[in-house]
Amino acid sequence: MAILIKDDRSIKKIAIAGDIIYEIFKTIGTIDISGMTTNQLNDHINKMIRERGGIPSFYHYRGFPKHCCISLNEQVVHGIPDDRKINTGDLVKIDVGVTYDGYIADAATTIPVGDVSHDVQRLVHTTKQALERGIAKAKKGKHISDISQSIQTAVETEGFSVVRELTGHGVGRELHEEPMIPNFLCNAPDPKLDAGMVLAIEPMVTMGEYHVITEANGWTIATRDGSLSAHFEDTIVITKRGNMNLTRVVES
Repeated sequence: MAILIKDDRSIKKIAIAGDIIYEIFKTIGTIDISGMTTNQLNDHINKMIRERGGIPSFYHYRGFPKHCCISLNEQVVHGIPDDRKINTGDLVKIDVGVTYDGYIADAATTIPVGDVSHDVQRLVHTTKQALERGIAKAKKGKHISDISQSIQTAVETEGFSVVRELTGHGVGRELHEEPMIPNFLCNAPDPKLDAGMVLAIEPMVTMGEYHVITEANGWTIATRDGSLSAHFEDTIVITKRGNMNLTRVVES
C-alpha cells in the first residue's frame, strides 16, 4: 500500500482530532485516577471525546470492545478496560485514537500513579525522551530508519529494551496506514520522508527483555518476563521545514 500524502484540509481535521486527545491527556493529568477502575477511566475518556465532537477510533476496530486502550504495569499495549482497579504504584498506559470528520489522530501516554521507584521514573522518562528524539529526526529528506535508530539508541543507552513485535505507523484516513515505523533498526522498508506524511511514532519500552506475549483475551500484549513497560505516542505531520506535533504528548 502506498504512503498517503495529506493535503492541508486533511491535516487540519487530523489536528482537530489531535487537539481532542491533547485536552483529554491534560485533563487526566489533573485528576487522581487511583481507585478508579479501568472501565471507569474508559467511560470518562469516551465522554470527553464525544463532548468535543469526536468519535473513539478504537471502538469496534477489528472487534476491539472498548473506547481506548488502558494497559497496566507489565502490559505494553492493547489493554482492554475492565473492572481492575488502578492502585498507587501502578504504571498506567493510556492509548487514545480520535476520529474527527473522518480523520484520525492517535496518541498514548504513561502515568505513574503515586510514588514509584527511581528505576520506574527513569523508564518513563527514557521512553518519553525516546519519542522526543524520534520526532526530532522526522524531517523531510530523512528516512524512517533515522527515527528508528534515534529511538533505539535513546532506550538502549539507558539499559532498557525496545519491543520488536510492535511498531509505529502512518495514520489519517485509517488508523493504521503505511509506513511501518520500527523503534529499532531492522531489515524493513525505509522510505524517505516527505511533506504531508502523517506519522504515529510510538516507542514501547520494557525494563527487562523485549519479548512479549499475547494474553488470553487475544488483544493485550504484555512482557514475557513480567517486567514493567512504558509507552508514549504522538501523531505528527512532516512539513517542508520539519514537522508539527498534532497531539503534543511531547511538548515542543
